[in-house]
Amino acid sequence: MSEVIADDVRQNVRESYAEVAEASNAGSCCGEVASCCGVSDDTAINTLISTRMGYSEEDLKSVPEGADMGLGCGNPRAIASLKPGEVVMDLGSGGGFDAFLAAQEVGESGRVIGIDMTPTMISKARKNAEKGKFSQVEFRLGEIEYLPVPDHTADVIMSNCVINLSPNKAQVFRDAFRALKAGGRLAISDVVATCEMPDDMKNDPVLHAGCMAGASMVDDLIAMMRDAGFEQIVVEPKDETREFIRDWAPGRGVEDYVVSARIEAVKPGGCSTSSCC
Repeated sequence: MSEVIADDVRQNVRESYAEVAEASNAGSCCGEVASCCGVSDDTAINTLISTRMGYSEEDLKSVPEGADMGLGCGNPRAIASLKPGEVVMDLGSGGGFDAFLAAQEVGESGRVIGIDMTPTMISKARKNAEKGKFSQVEFRLGEIEYLPVPDHTADVIMSNCVINLSPNKAQVFRDAFRALKAGGRLAISDVVATCEMPDDMKNDPVLHAGCMAGASMVDDLIAMMRDAGFEQIVVEPKDETREFIRDWAPGRGVEDYVVSARIEAVKPGGCSTSSCC
């Protein structure tokens, strides 16, 4: 894919999620990605969406109102095994939901950096951080292919249903490898393709922005992570997630091609805790 086309893809995603953030601020539905985003002025609906992704009601109550936008396809924090004092990065941090939950686990001695390429999302997340008094959380504007952090910054990199949106996933994993400390780990929830998607779906910008058309095949993801240098790679598709993916694009049949998956990997070279790296 040429850089011009890749930039067009990013711009479509950026505009779509700007609509999501603005709609969330207004308490209304969210435009182009309404089918999968869950943004609503009905708290009960948002709670239902997030609990079926693996979050508890206690999780939802522990973050500022408006941080949970129902945008994920799993719960990466549940597989991250976070420890007090660790530095965590959240790729595609949105309103800050996963970042705030991570902050509660790493504590005041830890640090969480959220990265998002949509300015409206960054503004929303920063307001949520101030509202919730999360002093150890910061949000930076940037693309997940070129993270705005120095080498060897993070103990853990999380992401929730965002890497599928990237037009250059191999570069996402290469830069994640760069940004992790030795022994650092990936903890990702994302959609993966279980079979080749038809071209009319794959080229549909609405399905792409809705976290479906950009899904990669499992073997391709594993190869990208391995080429980036990662070890102990696990990609575990969850077939039961087809049920909620069906709701993202009713009648389109996307659930026949994609599922949510747990994705983990480790950067070799030593321990991943802040006390020894």
